[in-house]
Amino acid sequence: MAAKEPAMSPSSTPVETVLDKATGPRRAEAEELLEMCRELSGEEPVVWAGRIIGFGEYEYTYETGHSGRAPLLGFAPGAARHTIYLTHDFEDHWPDLMSRLGKYKASKACLYLTRLTGVDHEALRQLLERSLVETVDEWGRR
Repeated sequence: MAAKEPAMSPSSTPVETVLDKATGPRRAEAEELLEMCRELSGEEPVVWAGRIIGFGEYEYTYETGHSGRAPLLGFAPGAARHTIYLTHDFEDHWPDLMSRLGKYKASKACLYLTRLTGVDHEALRQLLERSLVETVDEWGRR
């Protein structure tokens, strides 16, 4: 029996299929996020786990022994919100950017934006850039 592919791995799903999960004005915002991440990372988008548009890749191993791979930058567009994947504890690392960003929700490593309107695009760009730099500094690139 073949080994099961980890849930967090690149897939052959077309990027357009995932972008189409965002409808109306969010679809154009998803394109904007795509271009921003492409420019910052210098990487072409690849769909991870069937729903995340990722750029670049790194491998990690936590102190617990858990290991895996993930995109250096990534986001998941959706009908209700955009989920942007960042380095852990980003809110604590960069309160200056978070205070400028605008309306958002967050978890340990995810930034949730209902819409990009009302969000400071320069603060978002700097947040993505800092997250990318921190991830590469900590884990390297694959």
